[in-house]
Amino acid sequence: MKKINIFILCLCLISTKTYSSDSLSIFKKRKLALGISSLALTSGSLVYLNQAWYQEYNTSKFHSFDDNDEWFQMDKYGHILTTYQTGRLMMNAMEWAGYTKNNQLLIGGLSGFAYMSAIEVMDGYSYGWGFSWGDMLANALGTGMAIGQKLVWKEQRIQLKFSFYASPYAKYRPNLLGDEIYLQILKDYNGQIYWLSVNPSSFMKKETKFPKWLNVAFGYGANGMIGARYNNIVIQDESGNVTSFNRYRQGYFSLDVDLTRIKTKSRFLKSVFSCLNIIKIPFPNLEVSEGKLKFNYY
Repeated sequence: MKKINIFILCLCLISTKTYSSDSLSIFKKRKLALGISSLALTSGSLVYLNQAWYQEYNTSKFHSFDDNDEWFQMDKYGHILTTYQTGRLMMNAMEWAGYTKNNQLLIGGLSGFAYMSAIEVMDGYSYGWGFSWGDMLANALGTGMAIGQKLVWKEQRIQLKFSFYASPYAKYRPNLLGDEIYLQILKDYNGQIYWLSVNPSSFMKKETKFPKWLNVAFGYGANGMIGARYNNIVIQDESGNVTSFNRYRQGYFSLDVDLTRIKTKSRFLKSVFSCLNIIKIPFPNLEVSEGKLKFNYY
């Protein structure tokens, strides 16, 4: 998840720079700016990942491994989110730069899949991980969702989003789940929720009075995990009492805001809204977990 979010941040930086730059009034200059910034941030992030992430582990021969049963598939949703949002942002940026629709789809839409495939190959040579076909399938699903909607509707009516809350489990495995909040956002799957945010007004007639910015959202999460496949450590307090956690999945229903549908004449704000639209806006929600229905205020 840490590797995934680095690239989303890079894409936001690209998008903000290109969309807010009023001096780039000619398509050729826009294409040049987009190309240089994309190349610099993409290559720079790969070099950074290699130095900061992979260098801690010994390299090995290229190999694959099956991690499909880890973390209740939360990491796979992270891959789907990343390739979807990357494709969305890059297609928007390439449209702004004056590229043809085919180039927007083939280059912009597939950019996330290409980047994440490069990372997967790096995983394949890392002793700590391996090439995962499950990750590749997730990458393809996210890419297909971004490109498919662009082809069918010429807009993103159903978006993938992310939210996070601090879980109580990170303190038990700080090395694995993060010892600081900024690391927990990236590493603690217990606090992550992945959302399918649907815009009802886009499926209605234009004259509808239903708010165009209001979405309904369906979320997926998991809890009680202090290990990838099972809770493989014993947790005892000073008195010797053993603490155990039940691992379970969670489903959510809530409201959301599609920031890209908020009207503004500011090109900069449009860019900022497009980037922030990765995050699901906090609303009260209904949660289904362990056979029970719960109401959450956040």
